[in-house]
Amino acid sequence: MSLTPISGHLPESRRKVTTATLRELKVHHQPITCLTAYDYATARLQDEAGVEMILVGDSLAQTMLGYENTLSVTVDEMLHHVKAVHRGVKHALLLADMPYGSYQVDAGDALRNATRFVKEGGAEVVKIEGGEKRSDLIRRIVDAEIPVAGHIGLTPQSVNVMGGYKVQGKNLGAVEQLMRDAIALDRAGVCCLVLEGIPREVAAMITAEVGTPTIGIGAGPDCDGQVLVFHDLVNLTFGPPAKFVRRYADVASLVTNAVQAFCADVKSHQYPSDAESYHLPKETKAALDTVLERKQVMRR
Repeated sequence: MSLTPISGHLPESRRKVTTATLRELKVHHQPITCLTAYDYATARLQDEAGVEMILVGDSLAQTMLGYENTLSVTVDEMLHHVKAVHRGVKHALLLADMPYGSYQVDAGDALRNATRFVKEGGAEVVKIEGGEKRSDLIRRIVDAEIPVAGHIGLTPQSVNVMGGYKVQGKNLGAVEQLMRDAIALDRAGVCCLVLEGIPREVAAMITAEVGTPTIGIGAGPDCDGQVLVFHDLVNLTFGPPAKFVRRYADVASLVTNAVQAFCADVKSHQYPSDAESYHLPKETKAALDTVLERKQVMRR
């Protein structure tokens, strides 16, 4: 296995993306791209491909760890993956999800956990789910010099309260609440706002109303940017995709075919070939042959 050092892999003309960059992109109506990543190799490939934001989402609970939902993943499990992604990122803005239970119970614990993501994990932004009820907590974290990304609409950590993964904001009362949530988080100082699973019309209203960049996932094309789970993007999931998912590659089939081909070659003695094997130096081989010949003579 060989790895190329990350230093110098991209032209220096490409700027480091910061929270200020996101504001600039919104002002100039330039769409923002964001993908999830959970390991060094994927993060490095995404960074080199030019994505502006990389999110270590708590979706790794399902995509990487096989949990049923995001509720089981711990801070330490998240940090393990954030550290790996951080090593692969040079230019993108690195965000990390605060997992369920790491900020809902106690504000002091929330601040300590957010600090761990920055100091230990290398995250540049932490993401917190919830609307206006999180505004005071977000202000406290921002006051500690830690940028925060908000997340409203379909918030996966609230799956038990919502009764499943359902589109939010479908009646006037819910739309009004989403608007209040968005404005409260904007005023609290979030650097961006994820809008998940809400009608396009509502996302467009929020995007026009707030100064912070909006990042949509299942929220239509009128947001300032878009985010997808990487495993959905390349079909590394094991179920039907959500309505908003567009699959850009079928990595599942590539992996399956490659593994089947490997197994077939091994069982038919086609792998490894002589060309794929290491050989002794000629002098050593000649000496070894001489020793083996002597042993055969002695056995006679």
